[in-house]
Amino acid sequence: MSQSADLLINDQSYPLPILTGTEQEQAVDISQLRKLSKFITFDDGYGNTGSCESSVTFIDGDKGILRYRGYDIAELAEKSTFLETCYLLIYGNLPTATELSSLEARVAQFTELPPEVLAALKALPANTHPMAVLSCGLQALGGAFPDLSSNNKQQDLDNFDKSSSLIISAIRSIAAARYRFSRGEEFSGSEKSGNYCEDFLSMMFSSKDSNGIPEAVSKALDVIFLLHADHEQNCSTSTCRMIASGGANPFASVAGATSALWGPLHGGANMAVIKMLNEIHQSGDDGSKFIQSAKEGKSRLMGFGHRVYRNYDPRAKILKSACDQALDALGVDSPILDIARNLESTALEDEYFIQRKLYPNVDFYSGIILQAMGFPTDTFTVLFAIGRAPGWLAHWKEIASNGKRIHRPRQIYQGETLRSYTEIASR
Repeated sequence: MSQSADLLINDQSYPLPILTGTEQEQAVDISQLRKLSKFITFDDGYGNTGSCESSVTFIDGDKGILRYRGYDIAELAEKSTFLETCYLLIYGNLPTATELSSLEARVAQFTELPPEVLAALKALPANTHPMAVLSCGLQALGGAFPDLSSNNKQQDLDNFDKSSSLIISAIRSIAAARYRFSRGEEFSGSEKSGNYCEDFLSMMFSSKDSNGIPEAVSKALDVIFLLHADHEQNCSTSTCRMIASGGANPFASVAGATSALWGPLHGGANMAVIKMLNEIHQSGDDGSKFIQSAKEGKSRLMGFGHRVYRNYDPRAKILKSACDQALDALGVDSPILDIARNLESTALEDEYFIQRKLYPNVDFYSGIILQAMGFPTDTFTVLFAIGRAPGWLAHWKEIASNGKRIHRPRQIYQGETLRSYTEIASR
């Protein structure tokens, strides 16, 4: 028996269906409310609005749960790899050995960028932000493969295996090429060992004198990418779905999501953590004074708290361990890591932070690892985008396969009412 809720407006009752998800989340379906009553609902920032039904990712922020296609994030981080998780997100199931080998082979063949894409990257002004370069590079990539970016939904779906592998692979190459060009170096995307992160690190940093990549380092980067691979209907993913709902191809949709991720309130948070930790270190503080300052409202503790999680971000626990292993492998003694540990241990025991549910989030440790690896802070959000690409692609596929109409939110107009035009001489 289907459930419904009754909404009473001016003595008129409107029955509204209740939707129940597989994890027993419930929602009141208001999709017909405007048609029935001429009313819409208002939810500034969509904080309490379900914009879609999706089978990609489940989050329970109160319990600190994150699952990709039903698999717990901690188990995936321990047992899976980024590319295997890419397959899981995009296709819905863990791959067989043959399916994973096929994906790895497709990704490996696209490490080299077309000359037109390299030319487009070189043509951008030298001070163009890396996220802008990444977005432009993805659009140029689609232009270099017109058969994969037709904006014909069925054709784009038919070619999705190739286009998704191309994007997952080439997004690394675009990031590495921009970094090399910014240093006056040439770029080579010829690395094809099959190890996604080792190849990327080689594209970024290798030289004739460089040694091999420590396994713990490439593993830590793999875990960072895996933990960022999807996170339900956040700003950039919702943007990707919005663009896809209009029939846009995967390249345009992922490029748009990249631009959405660029904002400091979304993808730039780990940069803010590093800035905070460096400032604490430079002041000679071990974090104790900063904690007190944050409690007094004089400073903001970056990397703590999350819009969704009202518990410890499950990704932060995993990254804390990966951070220790990566820094040991690199032989790095990071003073800001000691400060970070002090901030975390103090905040987890302090009633001020406990009451406000301010626990470490995924950004708290990721920036420390990336800085230790040698990544400039302005590339941190680019790395976030590389990890998030398979999630965006999974949502593009979901919209392209099942979407029924273009997304089009409503608004409450608060502007001027009807006015008559005034000639300029009379204004």
